[in-house]
Amino acid sequence: MANASRDPILLTPGPLTTALSTKAAMLRDWGSWDSNFNAVTARVRERLLAIVNGQSTHVCVPLQGSCTFAVEAAVNTLVPRDGHLLVLVNGAYGHRLAKLAGLMGRRVSVHEGPEDQAIRSGDVARLLAADASIGHVAVIHCETSTGILNPLAEIAREVARQGRKLIVDAMSSFAAVPIDAHATPFDALVASSGKCIEGPPGVGFVFARRSTLEGCAGHSTSLSLDLYDQWQYMEKTTQWRYTPPTHVVVALAAALEAFEAEGGQQARLARYTRNYEVLVRGMAELGFRVFLAPSIQAPIIVTFHAPADARYSFRDFYDRVRDKGFILYPGKLTKVETFRVGCIGAIGPDEMRHAVNAVRDTLAEMGIRDAQPRERASKAA
Repeated sequence: MANASRDPILLTPGPLTTALSTKAAMLRDWGSWDSNFNAVTARVRERLLAIVNGQSTHVCVPLQGSCTFAVEAAVNTLVPRDGHLLVLVNGAYGHRLAKLAGLMGRRVSVHEGPEDQAIRSGDVARLLAADASIGHVAVIHCETSTGILNPLAEIAREVARQGRKLIVDAMSSFAAVPIDAHATPFDALVASSGKCIEGPPGVGFVFARRSTLEGCAGHSTSLSLDLYDQWQYMEKTTQWRYTPPTHVVVALAAALEAFEAEGGQQARLARYTRNYEVLVRGMAELGFRVFLAPSIQAPIIVTFHAPADARYSFRDFYDRVRDKGFILYPGKLTKVETFRVGCIGAIGPDEMRHAVNAVRDTLAEMGIRDAQPRERASKAA
């Protein structure tokens, strides 16, 4: 039965299901240069910076747009125009980072590993030792195309040991997986409002090392994505350079209040972990198999192999589950048919159990008795 009594539950990596208090914050209009709104921006920057324990070393620079906008701003600002960037890739978002760096004219080298294996710090050490021209390294912390968690602390230590600078895309991990700027050296870490903070999409932010950012004037080839200029303007005026997404900013402030009331990063990770456990256990009972080994799986988004049954098509499967009140996410892999289910947002284990039940009912409607993947089905035959 379709669930028409409420908004659908978004089991995606963003946008997410948000709390009522976060939605309600967007009902008021704000002047973009008004002192009250500027005070909200200042509080948001302070609270975000505290999550990574970066108050003494880093600054938080928010930007209009999605996290990809902020990633592009970080690379375009921190990497000099004649700089050389090594991008560590084991998924689609690593490829996107390498593409945007190349489009802005930077020299880019790519180290690509398998989609089902974490990046190895030993490979980073070897690559940096072999090429002294590499000044910057970029890595995706939690690769959203699969849910894989790369070993950020190990990679960061190796990059720092060899005197290079690190840019981290923490889009899907920030505020859930622990990241400490004092323990894990990075020059820029990028995240956004619409992920584990559980705000609406529309604001990206960069935690940049202050001493690094101070030397980045003139690096950017973009006016609107110049992180240095955005930071300088905010420091001088308390205002955004260009029209900010006011409703998103105040909703982000409300989401941060809820984050702190819940107990911060540890509590959020604990809830997401419970969501993940309920989801994986329930889907396994239906025959679904996860793509990643548990040792490298973040409790953020889970990739499942598609069923081998000829009656399965993702479009039909998606539509039927959506009609029951749950929005899934298509797969991002090229060689294996998969789909993804997010564990994040203002949801808990009960919603995950209901989601598994919706999948069970959908399989029955489609005449699929067992959701085992093609590889396992062929072996059984």
